Amino acid sequence: MSKDPNSTGTFYSQVDITAGARVSQPQSADASSAEQIGLLRSMLAAQDRQNELLEELVNQLGAAQKQRAAELGQWKQANPELAGCCRQAAEALSQVQIEFLNTMTNDINENRDVLMDGDFMLNEFVDRYGPRLAHLNGVLQILAQLSSAADAANSEKR
Repeated sequence: MSKDPNSTGTFYSQVDITAGARVSQPQSADASSAEQIGLLRSMLAAQDRQNELLEELVNQLGAAQKQRAAELGQWKQANPELAGCCRQAAEALSQVQIEFLNTMTNDINENRDVLMDGDFMLNEFVDRYGPRLAHLNGVLQILAQLSSAADAANSEKR
């Protein structure tokens, strides 16, 4: 590489500090401001569309929930005695669940170290309590939904 005295000019640039340079700055600021305004407007439009979609989603979910409530109401009108029995069964099974949870928590507290140290004991614990708890919760949820329909029927009759 030969050193040419004219080649050093590429490393430096000239800055125009005349009054004409200042006049052009507001134009670029106006262009930048207009671009920002355009971006903000497009963001606002996108947010408006997102809000519309959320409203539609809420309406659809609300309609499904209303339909489910209407179906439960029809079921309780067709089966008032069974709805009452579901309520009694849910209350009884709730007591069973409380005892089951009490037994399970006592077992956990008594065997804390063993459960933490060994995978075998943890697997045994999960196998012993997991399926029963899951099924019990599922049955209780169904009974509670059906008995809540009975509660709604009783409040409508009053």
